[in-house]
Amino acid sequence: MSQLLEVSGVSVTFDGFRAINNLSFSIGPAELRAIIGPNGAGKTTFMDIVTGKTRPDEGHVLWGEMNQSLLKMSESRIAQAGIGRKFQRPTVFEDQSVRDNLMMALKKNRSPWSVLTFRPSSADMARIEELAEEIGLADQLGRKSGELSHGQKQWLEIGMLLAQEPKLLLVDEPAAGMTLAEREHTTDLLKQAAKTRAVVVVEHDMEFVRRLDCKVTVLHEGSVLAEGSLDHVTQNKDVIDVYLGR
Repeated sequence: MSQLLEVSGVSVTFDGFRAINNLSFSIGPAELRAIIGPNGAGKTTFMDIVTGKTRPDEGHVLWGEMNQSLLKMSESRIAQAGIGRKFQRPTVFEDQSVRDNLMMALKKNRSPWSVLTFRPSSADMARIEELAEEIGLADQLGRKSGELSHGQKQWLEIGMLLAQEPKLLLVDEPAAGMTLAEREHTTDLLKQAAKTRAVVVVEHDMEFVRRLDCKVTVLHEGSVLAEGSLDHVTQNKDVIDVYLGR
């Protein structure tokens, strides 16, 4: 099976500190993957490289069936190619309704004229209803986003990313600050999303990772330390020494 994302031999140094060190791994087209590791392991830098925010010193990052180099693309071009990223803190338009937030995110022609003359079609409205149902906010569409709970804002932001129809979704610590019920819903949401696209979750919470029930990549000092099921990696002596034993 061809890979959706192929990272090979990537290294990047900041002021003499090697944040990513000969990192190589790949993600399949419809795969859920968790990335864990201690602080400073390179998890955020990896996402910065894939989204074009940071340029590595060496290595290749190849994308899609055509094996395009992401390193030659701008951040906006990478987003258009189908890579969406959710940061730790939710960023939604607080004064706008849930419906308007989702509508603004829909994958559309973004030329200034089309934005000014945009009128949602019945297909657009149906897509919004569908997304709201998927993220668990169907009964909140008319509500101002600023009034939502922390967990609901996280789901709205995931919904806004899904509205852009990404092929790869990068999600940073989605469980942080959530109630138990919210975390369970988030797990279901990410598992559902991974049926039709690749979803990579960077997370510290081992219980949350266990519930995702997917392949786990452990990073340490900028490279892959271990890979496999959560049970497999948590029994690895090196992983216990550098991460779990703390």
